[in-house]
Amino acid sequence: MSNSKPLSALRSFLASEAGGGVILIFAAAMALVAANISENSAHLYHALIHADVGPVLTRQLGSMTVHLWINDGLMALFFLLVGLEIKREIVDGRLSSWERRLLPAVAAASGMAVPAIIYLWIAGGNAALANGWAIPAATDIAFAIGVMALLGSRAPMSLKLFLVTVAIVDDMGAVVVIALFYTQGLSIAAIGAALLILIVMYGMNRMGVRSLTPYLLAFTVLWYAILVSGVHATIAGVLAALTIPIRRTPGTPDAEDSPLHRLEHALHPWSAYLIVPLFGFANAGLNLGDVTVAAFLAPLPLGICLALFLGKQIGIFGSVWTSVRLGLATKPRGATWAQIYGVALLCGIGFTMSLFIGGLAFPGAPEMVEKAKLGILAGSLLSALAGFAVLRFAPLHPDHAAIEAQLSGEIDGDGDIRS
Repeated sequence: MSNSKPLSALRSFLASEAGGGVILIFAAAMALVAANISENSAHLYHALIHADVGPVLTRQLGSMTVHLWINDGLMALFFLLVGLEIKREIVDGRLSSWERRLLPAVAAASGMAVPAIIYLWIAGGNAALANGWAIPAATDIAFAIGVMALLGSRAPMSLKLFLVTVAIVDDMGAVVVIALFYTQGLSIAAIGAALLILIVMYGMNRMGVRSLTPYLLAFTVLWYAILVSGVHATIAGVLAALTIPIRRTPGTPDAEDSPLHRLEHALHPWSAYLIVPLFGFANAGLNLGDVTVAAFLAPLPLGICLALFLGKQIGIFGSVWTSVRLGLATKPRGATWAQIYGVALLCGIGFTMSLFIGGLAFPGAPEMVEKAKLGILAGSLLSALAGFAVLRFAPLHPDHAAIEAQLSGEIDGDGDIRS
């Protein structure tokens, strides 16, 4: 009989996101290689991801392709996981009190606002480009945690936790942005059907239904209703997650009889190791043959690149420094200011969510989506390299080893970090 402790969702999350982030980096690299190694490979790559596999689910989308199934189907499962993480953190985690919410909320809000302002300052003068303001506002948690995993013990646990929390709040903002600003051609009937399904799911929760099967079946129907409604189908994942029952487990590992915890643990490996890497492979295949200095300096790619690289570090590091100096929050335990700056740089990796929003911002304009990809890849790469270098060479906190051991023990024992 095993004596090992059950892994908390937090420990499981960090482990899967670190491994998944490395796979995501590899998948993105393979997409770039396939799109550029030869004309034949580029043709095969684009033929594969745009292959018509059907059926026709909505007249707006037409026949479903591999690309649509990944972006509108599998990514709904990714957003379901995002919604589960948001609910768990608010009900039973690091966002369960105002004191814990303050620093990540301020950092995430600033980390979204400053990049959007920089983008609009550079590209907003062109009305055709203004809709891309949200592209650099998001942080790719898998990619960022993957880079931190390459640093081993030099990346303080407290900063990994800070990054996770900021990214979760960031995801909340991204979901709101997608729902409010990137919807079109709304169907009132389909929205009404989606609301009815949500009411049924909420009713199951209130009636004490703890089996996941009815919720997952309802989620499938909800996904289709929202797909038809004109709201992006991935929003179904977040809405469905809010109805999944959770049993609070303060001070203990996650409860096996908590439906939310069970579903979250089950989805994590699929999301980290399959869904997000597939999305990266299907969306990162930029043809670099036509990329010139002039093309990169065009307002769209340049605006996204600088917004990710400069906007994220200014917004996040500046807000953390200001909050600590004003006495509104405390600095993450065992982290130096140089290390906090390194993590702020890593938050400029906007890869997955930025690519996702880029496709929504310029529907029917593939040439603009390709230009956006150039800015996303450049800004994310700069942020990853700069963040890695800062964290690799920044001096460690004098009490680094002792604090790391304490934090690691708290995660294994309690399933959460108590500030």
